[in-house]
Amino acid sequence: MTMRLTITHTTRYTFEEPVSYGLQQLRKTPKSTRAQNVVWWKTEVEGGKKELQFEDFNRNTVELISFETGTQMLTIRSMGEVELTETHGIVGPHQGAIPLWLYDRPTDLTRPGPLSRAIAKEAAWGHDEALPQLHALSGVIAEAVEYKKETSEPDWPAEKALEAGRGVCQDHAHCFVTCARLMGYPARYVSGYLMMEDTEQQDATHAWAEAHVDGLGWVGFDVSNGISPDARYVRVATGLDYAQAAPVIGTRHGGEGESLSVTVEVTQQQRQQNQSQSQSQ
Repeated sequence: MTMRLTITHTTRYTFEEPVSYGLQQLRKTPKSTRAQNVVWWKTEVEGGKKELQFEDFNRNTVELISFETGTQMLTIRSMGEVELTETHGIVGPHQGAIPLWLYDRPTDLTRPGPLSRAIAKEAAWGHDEALPQLHALSGVIAEAVEYKKETSEPDWPAEKALEAGRGVCQDHAHCFVTCARLMGYPARYVSGYLMMEDTEQQDATHAWAEAHVDGLGWVGFDVSNGISPDARYVRVATGLDYAQAAPVIGTRHGGEGESLSVTVEVTQQQRQQNQSQSQSQ
């Protein structure tokens, strides 16, 4: 099964006071892998300009955007087409310069606590093989942390989300990464795009997790939807946690009274073609 998706990701900042200086790091460009081919991709900027592009140590494409001096609006629009092949969540062997053992290391957002340890123990019980253990882990986390929009904070670590019993996809991914590492699996956070069945317009990117399994390599798990990523998922950035894979991070001077809006559109190209053909008939 192959799918071709068209994606438009728009981030717009408006300010009551002019910005004197600012820089933004973008991680919005998908990665080309054996099952994901970036057909084309571009970034357009209004109220600023693209200074440079580089690949970070997680092999993420990073674009550095500067603000125009005195601007009160910065609009960043990333768009393109990506072809995806169904792999049932299997990404494949580990690649890059980073050693696999680094993904065993806890961070501030994935530091384990009593609740994480209890969930890891529960998921491992009764399962001798890796995939059943990890699928069980996904299910246990989904029961422990109810998916609720706008009920958690962006800087919540995994243990905080488990204490609160609620969160969003970012919290689910942090919980999975934390517990998988406790179970002996290298694990990482993934940010990307997801084509949803009920809407083309979204207000955020999506997040899930990957664990490294001997003989398979990296395998994805989306706790929020209870599945391994399929051909509707576009991988963009990976890291030890959200901080290393965030779509946009930055700093600025001036620009008080900030307002932020984000829109993400993900559509299947074949569906668009069919609609155009119907309209022309």
